[in-house]
Amino acid sequence: MARRTAPIAIALLLAAALVGLGCHRNVEPYDPEEEVAQPDLSRIFPPGAERAARAEAAAAPGGMPAPPGAPPAPPGGRGTAPPPAVAAAPGSDAPPVAGTLILGSGLRPPPGAILFLSARTQQGMPPTAVKRITGASFPMDFELGPGDRMIESFPFAGPFEITARLDADGNAMTRSPGDIQGSSSGHMPGESGIQIVLDEVL
Repeated sequence: MARRTAPIAIALLLAAALVGLGCHRNVEPYDPEEEVAQPDLSRIFPPGAERAARAEAAAAPGGMPAPPGAPPAPPGGRGTAPPPAVAAAPGSDAPPVAGTLILGSGLRPPPGAILFLSARTQQGMPPTAVKRITGASFPMDFELGPGDRMIESFPFAGPFEITARLDADGNAMTRSPGDIQGSSSGHMPGESGIQIVLDEVL
């Protein structure tokens, strides 16, 4: 019986010694009135880490708000530039050309004719500016400017050939017998006092 209890006693002593070694801590008794001190974050995070984390969170969509006094983030998130300003079309502020239309001696407008007035820079190319006028009477003052351009991306820049045509069928794409027209070339934006005589009968 003594032989059986001796190994058991030795084992218990060793277990107690190991427990004592493993649980040995510098533990102070709990004091309920002790003031809890804030942890020293500088030992946990390196200097500047908190500031960098705040900046990254603020830049992310739905992140933290920027600290007081910080400039606002650009709209659309990090790295998004503001939309570019829309540039005005070239020549949109150029002055118009102006003058007077005169019907040739002894000629009468075809009944119901439409007056088409155009300014173009080159034959075979679309007109830069056009006007459609009903009920024209002569002599008649005219003006063509950037607001009359067919295509806004075309610059209103001369020199222009200005053509006026009394069109019998009212279709600017056709030439009908009895149409009356006149033209004058070499005119620049801002020029006034231009006289065009409609004396060519088609």
